Amino acid sequence: MAHWHDGPAALRVGSDPTPIPLEVAASYRARTRGLLGRDGIEGAMLLTPAASVHTFRMRFAIDVAYLDRNLRVLDVATMAPGRLGLPRLRARHVLEAAAGAMAGWGLAAGTTLEVDTA
Repeated sequence: MAHWHDGPAALRVGSDPTPIPLEVAASYRARTRGLLGRDGIEGAMLLTPAASVHTFRMRFAIDVAYLDRNLRVLDVATMAPGRLGLPRLRARHVLEAAAGAMAGWGLAAGTTLEVDTA
């Protein structure tokens, strides 16, 4: 995808056709706000472009997936509030979800994701 825009989308993990609600945060303002001030998230949030995240001032633990330019998962980590994630080499996007959600979706290193913004 050449140009990302803030707004709702659908995420598909691997060959699973079930869509997961997704919020795209492509603008500087949307990426900066991210999940701050929320008590949770339904589905996931895609920060783009991004190579790292932090959880300062967050109210809940999150799963973080670092994605390459082709939306392939490079690494998955769980971060408690008040942490600073280190940038990942080759990461172009970061996917955030409530802690434990990504394991439930079968998301792991090597998984390719699909985003439908239509």
